[in-house]
Amino acid sequence: MSELLKFDRSSFRIVTFENKGQNLKYWLSKSVYERLCASWYLTCSSYNLPYSSEHKIDRTAFRIRKFSDD
Repeated sequence: MSELLKFDRSSFRIVTFENKGQNLKYWLSKSVYERLCASWYLTCSSYNLPYSSEHKIDRTAFRIRKFSDD
C-alpha cells in the first residue's frame, strides 16, 4: 500500500433514506483492491490510525491451539 489516497469530500452528499443504496453500482465497478483500500482508509480515519503504517495482530490477546481428540 505504497500509494497514498486522498479523501475527496466532493464525492459525498446527504441523501434521503429512499436514495441511500444508489452508490452500490459505483462500488461494484471498482476493483477489489480499490474497495479494500477505501475500507482501510475509513477504518484508519475512524480510529485515528496512520494510513501508511503496517498494523499487525496483537498475538498476546489471541492464541491458537491444536484440537486434540482425547
